[in-house]
Amino acid sequence: MADHQRIHPVMIPPTCPPPRDPFPSVKVDPSGHNAPVVKRTNCWCKCLCWIITTFILLLIIVVAALAILYLVFQPKLPKYSVDNLRITDLTLNFDLTLYTRFDVRITANNPNKKIGIYYEKGSRLSVWYKDTNLCHGSIPRFYQGHQNTTLLEVGLTGQNQYGTTLLQALQEQQQTGRIPLDLKIDVPVRIKLGMLKLMKVRISGSCKLIVDSLSTNKFISIKASSCNFGVKP
Repeated sequence: MADHQRIHPVMIPPTCPPPRDPFPSVKVDPSGHNAPVVKRTNCWCKCLCWIITTFILLLIIVVAALAILYLVFQPKLPKYSVDNLRITDLTLNFDLTLYTRFDVRITANNPNKKIGIYYEKGSRLSVWYKDTNLCHGSIPRFYQGHQNTTLLEVGLTGQNQYGTTLLQALQEQQQTGRIPLDLKIDVPVRIKLGMLKLMKVRISGSCKLIVDSLSTNKFISIKASSCNFGVKP
């Protein structure tokens, strides 16, 4: 009896799909750098470009607004001049200090048609002979309207410890009939544009004077005067 061959089925295990990559967005290139770094770099570049563009647009808007304001209001610096100068006291004290008092009349002119000026607290006026401060004082607070001219009477006082040397130098200079004095002005102001009150700035400068005498209680003749002023933050 022929032998019957039994065919045993061969069990083929099912084919399993390859495991999923838990980080599908991370692809390693041959150089060893990850792809997301490139994506992040592109994102940062776009953000930086957007910030720069926005800044340039804002700058253009600000410059255009300032140009329009300048054309509309046409701002001009106020003008100052020294009308007269009077020395009411020039005394050598017992401690050899020199006490001085000057009375100065200043004309402040606001030439602007649409701009007012608020003179704020903290101003300083001083009279100098060469490098020596003779006396100082301040301008009172006030508002100066459009195209307004204001006369300011300011009293300046000072005391110098090198009285003997200073008085001798002034007397020698007086013999020439030409005494150089420097009136320095530093004034904080606020500009008014219509109803808008702007930030505080400082008007600073000086008036170079040549006077003929330093006699007390007499109006001194001003032979020459040159004033120069500017604006600083």
